[in-house]
Amino acid sequence: MKKIIVSLLLLAFLGVATSFSVAGQDSAFTTGEFFKFRIHYGLVNAGYATLEIKEAVRNNRKVHHVMGKGYTVGMAKLFFKVEDDYQSYFDKETGQPYQFVRKIDEGGYTKNQEGFFNQTKNTVLVKDYKNKTEKTFSVTENVQDIVSSFYYLRNHPKIDKLNQGESIVIDMFFDDEVYKFKLKYLGKEDITTKFGTVSAKMFRPYVQSGRVFKEEESLTVWISDDENKVPLRIKASLAVGSLKADLEGFKGLKHSFKVKVKK
Repeated sequence: MKKIIVSLLLLAFLGVATSFSVAGQDSAFTTGEFFKFRIHYGLVNAGYATLEIKEAVRNNRKVHHVMGKGYTVGMAKLFFKVEDDYQSYFDKETGQPYQFVRKIDEGGYTKNQEGFFNQTKNTVLVKDYKNKTEKTFSVTENVQDIVSSFYYLRNHPKIDKLNQGESIVIDMFFDDEVYKFKLKYLGKEDITTKFGTVSAKMFRPYVQSGRVFKEEESLTVWISDDENKVPLRIKASLAVGSLKADLEGFKGLKHSFKVKVKK
């Protein structure tokens, strides 16, 4: 349960994605966009996660600064306290990340790291403030961090062209390693949200190999089938029931939010 809760929080920031140029393409998001997700098991609230896009400057360029927060509430907080802070600075045109921040406390498991990408040398300098260490890692040419990955995927040139069963695979740097992050398209479905019935596309996110994400966790993500590519729901199937993260609120969308049947 602990691992699935953490994965859901991460995927809400994602946590759900490559420096292919997206210049000239109509972006799915803009500065000021804000999402809030409710993470729950049945009717029981387990926690909340938020994502907000601000603007900053890196390498003399205006960049997107995404701030992601996650935290448990109520009884879930008593049994498993989560306070997560994920941030990413990435280029507005190419989607290339410049910097990431990861400050987490997940049931006593803590990290306090900052990473600085050198896209020319294909390296990332990771400063570990908890352990007072610095280390430079070699990365692939098209690497993303965990937060920039989600935003890049929303603008991916193939995201609207996938046939059912097809996938997009990108390189993602996480926990001092580069992982093959795979997003498989499952098809379309109308889902009921607090805002009404919304047309959505279903995806299965997983890493092809590694120890952080496992295929058997059976994660599914629903993304609005419109220009915004809004994450509507994340679901982890369990032996008994399912754990979900549902969109609770939003503002600052670049395009109008399309609802088929309003509540």
